[in-house]
Amino acid sequence: MAYLVLARKWRPQNFTDLIGQEHVSQTLANAIRSGRVHHAFLFTGARGVGKTSAARILAKALNCEAGLSDQPCGTCASCMEITASHGLDVIEIDGASNTGVDDVRELRENIRYLPNRSRFKIFIIDEVHMLSTNAFNALLKTLEEPPEHAKFIFATTEPHKIPITILSRCQRFDFRKIPTSRVAGRLREIADAEKLTISDRSLSLIARQGEGSMRDALSTLDQVIAFSGDEVEDDAVQTLLGMVDRRLLLDTVEAVLQRDSRRALDAVRRIDQLGLALKQFTQDLLEMFRGMVICKVVEDPAEMLDLVGDELKGLKTLAEEASLEDLQRVVTLLLKTQSELVNSNYPLLTLEMSLVRLANLSPSQNLARLISHIESLEKRLGETAPPPRKMPSAQPRPAQETPPPKKPEAPVAVKTANKGWQGLVEQVRQSRPMLGSVLEHGRPLKLELPTLEIGYPNGSFMISQLQEQQITQDLEALATAYFGQPVKLLVSGIDSSQQSAPPSLVETRQAKETDRMRRLREDAVGHPALKSVQEIFNGTIKKVIPIDKGFV
Repeated sequence: MAYLVLARKWRPQNFTDLIGQEHVSQTLANAIRSGRVHHAFLFTGARGVGKTSAARILAKALNCEAGLSDQPCGTCASCMEITASHGLDVIEIDGASNTGVDDVRELRENIRYLPNRSRFKIFIIDEVHMLSTNAFNALLKTLEEPPEHAKFIFATTEPHKIPITILSRCQRFDFRKIPTSRVAGRLREIADAEKLTISDRSLSLIARQGEGSMRDALSTLDQVIAFSGDEVEDDAVQTLLGMVDRRLLLDTVEAVLQRDSRRALDAVRRIDQLGLALKQFTQDLLEMFRGMVICKVVEDPAEMLDLVGDELKGLKTLAEEASLEDLQRVVTLLLKTQSELVNSNYPLLTLEMSLVRLANLSPSQNLARLISHIESLEKRLGETAPPPRKMPSAQPRPAQETPPPKKPEAPVAVKTANKGWQGLVEQVRQSRPMLGSVLEHGRPLKLELPTLEIGYPNGSFMISQLQEQQITQDLEALATAYFGQPVKLLVSGIDSSQQSAPPSLVETRQAKETDRMRRLREDAVGHPALKSVQEIFNGTIKKVIPIDKGFV
């Protein structure tokens, strides 16, 4: 009799055998018991997690000769044919090999006929995402209005490639990766049934190699048995899988935590002598430090780490030797090393230098002291801050004091009337913001009512804008309403060399802001606490940003 591989020999035969997919098993079983079975199902998930097995179990549950049941008998002709993949009314189709529209049309023709002897005609399409667009379109009408005797079960590892029109017509079940501890437990059951002598540690290594796939783990176990026979040694499993010896990993971790560069380099030398993959060693080392971080931040890390036996206890002991900040820095540097190894011409040197750097990282306690020192400086800054600057208040002039003589007016000096030029600009901005902005940039050359003369640089856009008749009329009307008497607007051009013209409101505001920033910088640079910070950190002041908008 031909040898049957373990993955086929121990394929799940009922819903209770689906390890790690209880959420799927319970939903399907309840649907069968209540008679609310949908006509189309979509099973998604990684490879080897039970999608096709669940499809066959569902087919057996629907067509079992003992009756519709969530626990098929497994002994009737229908169940045995489905188990052997020979069911006349259960058609399994490989989507990767039958991608064309003609294949789907043939399937549609087949659907029209009643089952030969079963309750339903069931179509299982594996890797359904491989179907062409035309093939999916040919399926749409059938999925929307299928005959009562037809059921569809689709399986895929890439559900994002399936059209939304197909997805909306199916009940979707997402299969999860199986936890390492669950895989190892199932491998122990199978090993005992096969009368194998193998340790829990070896089974744990095999389960981890499967990366959440029961089928991959069983295939690896098959390979180990072929290599070692019925008596499996731990060293043989480790050698066959190309895994790094755990003692070597622990030596490297301890060297990094104890800041022993020589010991870290010796670990790399031993890795090279054994011919192990440096990338795999880095990956294993990264997983150990990741596990230590999780042990630090999670109260019960067992489920997240998928560790079995004494591995978790040993990892917790190692994690107690380092701070969380140190472990996080190590993980960050190892991630960088892993990416550098891919393209490095000298991978051994890259790994050696990375481990030396890890072993010489400054303890994070220094950083904590620095933060404490900064907090102390901040407190001193708050205690020694100078009092806010006060502007001198205007003193009342004695009645007998002779007023100072007036300065001679410039040729274009402004004689204010009523509320003045600034009040007019503010009033215009409230009703005509754009026009008010134009006025802000103008120089008030003359304000002797009824005449208002405004100056702008020769050739500027603002001159041409104010010379438009409609705008001039609007502005004169606004000024007339503001001053309470008719106003005649004049717009004049001025040269940049004409220094005697009064500044615009924008120029006045900019001058005040410049003076404000100058005085603010002087106050900041002269502050004693800031000088202390500069001395400690040997720093320079690049920029002073005001945080009190009330500063004047």
